[in-house]
Amino acid sequence: MHKPFNPFKILRAPISTEKTVRMINEENKLAFYVDLKATKSEIKRAVEEAFEVRVMSVRTMITPTGRKKAYVKLSPEFKASDVASKLGIIG
Repeated sequence: MHKPFNPFKILRAPISTEKTVRMINEENKLAFYVDLKATKSEIKRAVEEAFEVRVMSVRTMITPTGRKKAYVKLSPEFKASDVASKLGIIG
């Protein structure tokens, strides 16, 4: 039997730095710390289900401290700033 999908098992925490706030405003991207084993397609699904948006692309990297970051570009009809304000990243 298969477990229900929980987006917050994949999305650990939003990242809010000056750089990510600029990406939200200029590039329509959000940044999250994600589960180390999560694939790009799982990250895409988690963001889409958690925030009811459409994702165009996902870029990931592993930080020198061993955490995995995901940069998620939303499709143009959705505003990263709307999601970011729901998350409390920007006011």
